[in-house]
Amino acid sequence: MILALASNFRWIEAAPKTRHNRIMTDTPSFRQTRRSLPIALLRARETVMGPFRDMLATSGVNEQKWRVLRVLQERGPLELSQVAAEAVLLLSSLTRMVGPMVDEGLISRMTPPEDRRKTIVAITPAGLALVNAHAAHSTAILGRIEAEFGRKRLEALLDLLEDLQKLDLRNGSTAASTRTKR
Repeated sequence: MILALASNFRWIEAAPKTRHNRIMTDTPSFRQTRRSLPIALLRARETVMGPFRDMLATSGVNEQKWRVLRVLQERGPLELSQVAAEAVLLLSSLTRMVGPMVDEGLISRMTPPEDRRKTIVAITPAGLALVNAHAAHSTAILGRIEAEFGRKRLEALLDLLEDLQKLDLRNGSTAASTRTKR
C-alpha cells in the first residue's frame, strides 16, 4: 500500500493502481462525522420529528404548517416576519405558505390600515381545532421522549441548545449571555 500526501488529503492507493480504488480520507483536523455537530443535530432532529411527521400525516399538514399553527396558537396574531422567526422558516417560504393555509381555512390574514406593507396572520377556529385534535398525541410523543431520555436531561439539552443559538457564528462574535459555561 502506498501513501501519498496531496494538499489537505491523504490518498491511499491499493495495488493494482487504478483511479477506482483510491480512497480519500480526511485530515486529522476534521471530526469524524459521527461526532460532527451539524450532522448530530440533523440526526437528533430526524429522531424527534419522525413520530410528529407520522402524527401530522393523518391530517395532511406538513411540519412547516404545523410550526406556523403552533406559533399562532401560542402567541396569537403576528406579523409575518415574527411568525417566520418563531417558526424557524424563511420569510419567502412562509409567504408562499400563507395563501394555501388561508384557502384551507387554517389561518386568516389581514393588512393593518395604518401600515399596508405589513401582513398579520392569525389562527382560525379550524386551525385551532386541528392543533387541539393533535394535542393528546403530541403530548404523548413528548412524554415518551421525557421517559426515555429523562426529564432533567431533556431540560438540560434544551438549555444548552438555547445557549448554542445565542452564538453569532457568521460574524465571529458571541451574543451576550447571562449563563456561565459548563
